[in-house]
Amino acid sequence: MKKIYVMLLSLVLLVASCSEFLNVTPENSQVADDYWRTQQDVENVLIGGYYYLRSTVVDYLIPWGECRAGLVYNDKSNTRLQTWQMQASNTSLCDWSTFYKIINVANTVLARADEACQNDETYTEAARNSHYSEAYFLRALSYFYLVRNFRDVPLLLEAYQDDNVVINVPKTSEDTIVAQIKADIKAALETGAAKENFATTWETKGRATRWALYALMADVCLWKGDYADAITYCDFVLNATSVNAPRFMSTPSRSVFMSMFNPGNSNESIFELQWNQEENQSNNLPILFDNDPDATPDATYAVSEGACADFVNEYIEILGDEFEEGVPATKESPRTYRASFSPKEGEGISRGMSKGYVWKYIGSTTEDKKRTTNYYDPNFIIYRVADIILMKAEACLLVDGGEPTAEHKLEAVKLINQIRRRAAVSDFCDEDLTMVEMFSQEELLNQVLDQRKLEFLGEGKIWYDMLRMGRANNNQYKNSLLVEQVLNYNSCASISWLKSVLTSDNALFLPIMSTELERNDKLIQNPYYK
Repeated sequence: MKKIYVMLLSLVLLVASCSEFLNVTPENSQVADDYWRTQQDVENVLIGGYYYLRSTVVDYLIPWGECRAGLVYNDKSNTRLQTWQMQASNTSLCDWSTFYKIINVANTVLARADEACQNDETYTEAARNSHYSEAYFLRALSYFYLVRNFRDVPLLLEAYQDDNVVINVPKTSEDTIVAQIKADIKAALETGAAKENFATTWETKGRATRWALYALMADVCLWKGDYADAITYCDFVLNATSVNAPRFMSTPSRSVFMSMFNPGNSNESIFELQWNQEENQSNNLPILFDNDPDATPDATYAVSEGACADFVNEYIEILGDEFEEGVPATKESPRTYRASFSPKEGEGISRGMSKGYVWKYIGSTTEDKKRTTNYYDPNFIIYRVADIILMKAEACLLVDGGEPTAEHKLEAVKLINQIRRRAAVSDFCDEDLTMVEMFSQEELLNQVLDQRKLEFLGEGKIWYDMLRMGRANNNQYKNSLLVEQVLNYNSCASISWLKSVLTSDNALFLPIMSTELERNDKLIQNPYYK
């Protein structure tokens, strides 16, 4: 499986090897003009984009998506990200170059694939269009990460055709970037060649399918506030009748929940980044999230006291008297103990825990066992069906502009309960029009956010969830869904400092790296960091 990733290591360096992507003359960054001869040539370059995306998980996708919120924090180093003291000089934190490498891979495929199609009679237009759809997806996803972290960023839609060109471009507004992301996803779907599935499971889950495009579009629409469209694209996944469609795995079982992470590529998965140790592809996620702080090397990430309380409360709700009496548990807690969450090795779950650990990346297929070093290859999930369910619930609560209709509240509650039932906890409330009217929009959005916290711990999502909800309806619930959330979970900085910094909308985004500003005089720093 995935041998092509290994084969492409040398090729990837040719595709976009320049480290200062936006504003210096690239050196040997382009595939030679005579390269575009066959379908396999295009395939190789395209897979290079996935390789680059995979390389962002540890350095960017996890810290960017987790540390500012504070449920998961870096226990080894109190980084400036989680203390909200980001600076333009933090090159490891603010380096966007890998995402622009992915973008250039996509731009190059979109610009040059047709040459191979003309040269290789076995390379059909349908196959070319399928490659186009994947390139559009990679470009859209990369810009979506950039816009959520930097807000306004340079927009590059042309491939580097000449290594002698110097690129100096200004930032483009968030609205324009998001419009381009949506245009790319629509273009991918309009090719008619986005696949429902590939020949192998790892490709179906690890490459851009029609389902991945729907998921990304739903996410983008939710971010933009296009709630009716978000519901539409969620329904394209949730109501799909195709045998190839991903499915919510509803069984309230720890083994079912953990199967999404080990072995991975489950029926619920929509898009996840792939590793396979059998092909010499390992990662250090089991080390970074290890629940043994005395191990060598020691773990990097831990779960904060506030998040521990959430998981302990769910665990106690499920076990009830068994927990209070201290007897061996006979009831399953599908997403708490040794599923999403784990106490320190050798300890059990208890009230008042001050530190916990993410189990998803360290757990084996046996409940109380950790992965051995022979299986240090967990995938990293970008989208799964539970995400789509909660996206739709959120959109239903916001689509009416003001207070949602009773019908939309009821639909949101049904979706919330679907997630809660898989977790083996009681329904949020009865699924009745009169009952749901007892809850306000804010209360129901809080419940969606609560479920996202419990469901996606360590998956690089929760900061974007808080930011998105806090900005919705012109910051209507910024205090309760963003500021108070960070204050509750982030113990890496003082409350007074967090209150101060979170008042600035500009502080919610990262600074542009200082070296980028030095090399590109058209870039303007995020106002908060000037």
